[in-house]
Amino acid sequence: MTKIDILNGGYVILQDHMGSDLSVVNSARVSYNKKKEMLDEKDERLIDFLAREGHTSPFRHTSLQFEVYVPLYVARQHWKHIIGSGFQDPFVAWNESSRRYITEEPTFYIPHDDEWRTKPANSKQGSGKALHPSVGSTFTKKLEEHVAEGERLYEEAMEAGIAPEQARLFLAAYSMFVRYYWTGSLQGVAHFLKLRLPEDAQYEIRILANAVKEITYQKFPISLDALLKHSD
Repeated sequence: MTKIDILNGGYVILQDHMGSDLSVVNSARVSYNKKKEMLDEKDERLIDFLAREGHTSPFRHTSLQFEVYVPLYVARQHWKHIIGSGFQDPFVAWNESSRRYITEEPTFYIPHDDEWRTKPANSKQGSGKALHPSVGSTFTKKLEEHVAEGERLYEEAMEAGIAPEQARLFLAAYSMFVRYYWTGSLQGVAHFLKLRLPEDAQYEIRILANAVKEITYQKFPISLDALLKHSD
């Protein structure tokens, strides 16, 4: 099981996968009733051709299943990408833990003193340069206090008999870590990476994307390179 720790307490785990670069090749060659047992340079050129020319169905005969643990606002941006992007992966699946059913101890994302960012000068979204740590430390402390007060009220509500699905309203939701499984084809994963790896993507989801890329590359190095190089 491959695991990469990210974002001050979060992680990405590859829970399972199906296929390899050879699977992509064989999915393409089935048109000619041919099957390879070993990948060679000719197959690598075929993979590059498939990605370059947009013949992407062979890449969808693969899948990767990730367990992701990130702050809620990162998870929601990931989810919006999946349901709102131009490419809809027909094999995508998403299952998330719910505080309607579980009462595990909440965990929160607290930026370090040097991780706070300014508003961008010429944009309505995104971030600008880093704040000075002396300023950031003030807001790290304020967020810690805010989180602690929310946890106190959450516990108070639970002890008073309030249902967990309502008691959770007191928790600092956007900074709270959530856990989910995300499964998609190699093409779907590559499409996510194409949009979330560039420098203009939000920093936190770029960290997630880089972890996903590193894990995916271990299983599909040739195909992932081709898809990221050629696909839109």
